Amino acid sequence: MSILISKDTRVLVQGITGYQGEFHTARMLEFGTRVVAGVTPGKGGTQVHGVPVFDTAAEAVQAAGATAACIFVPARFAKDAALEAIEARLDPVVVITEGVPVHDALQIVEFARRQQVHLVGPNCPGLTVPGQCKIGIMPNHLFAPGPVGVVSRSGTLTYEIVAALTREGIGQSMALGLGGDPVVGLSFTDALRMFQDDPHTAAVILIGEIGGSAEEEAARFISAHVRKPVVGYIAGRTAPPGKRMGHAGAVISGTEGTAGSKIEALQAAGVTVATLPGEVAALARAVV
Repeated sequence: MSILISKDTRVLVQGITGYQGEFHTARMLEFGTRVVAGVTPGKGGTQVHGVPVFDTAAEAVQAAGATAACIFVPARFAKDAALEAIEARLDPVVVITEGVPVHDALQIVEFARRQQVHLVGPNCPGLTVPGQCKIGIMPNHLFAPGPVGVVSRSGTLTYEIVAALTREGIGQSMALGLGGDPVVGLSFTDALRMFQDDPHTAAVILIGEIGGSAEEEAARFISAHVRKPVVGYIAGRTAPPGKRMGHAGAVISGTEGTAGSKIEALQAAGVTVATLPGEVAALARAVV
């Protein structure tokens, strides 16, 4: 059994009849993901790429046996869609939508915690287990099965580094995009715990960026609990304080959240930190 998802995961796509939902459902099906249902209120009884559409998540679970959710609905509806998926006991619930209000994200994250459901995102690229299942928007052709777990706050850096790993002949056990918003579900610490416990993961790549304290918390967890080698990269070394860089969560406030503080914390925990993204694959090769 892979981490969070596997070839047996049965995916429900909320917002499947929208442009993004329809497009990425096709890509997930091409990857081999078992997309068994879609949900768009008012469009129950139709189909998208041969996938039956239902009016509610509860109907999709009962009729199609869905076990996980991928959410593409617009930001103003994302909270209701996520709460519906969590209520239906889908796991994981992957929120691709960006622009979700912080207050809505707080409610979603708290409800998922209470229901013991793994929430990925919002504003994330999803997660991929090569050769088995993909939930989200990561490009299909980048991946190859292997022993390296990848966890990241940045979608595009995930793609760049996974592509470099695959070119070097280094496959991945799972790639997980946490999302770039200030409030998200799964954290670096959650992912590191899962990778440490996963017998198919031999090493971990952690891709962080400026803003917040998630990487410093990860460093403390690595120091105390992770016995597998970890390679890190932190984006935003030259970012000016107070200016948001790319993600809503990528902003330095005072001395908190700087690239330097994150790199220092990770190195103190025994993590090998790359200076450039292009160095990560070679550093991973040295520890796998």
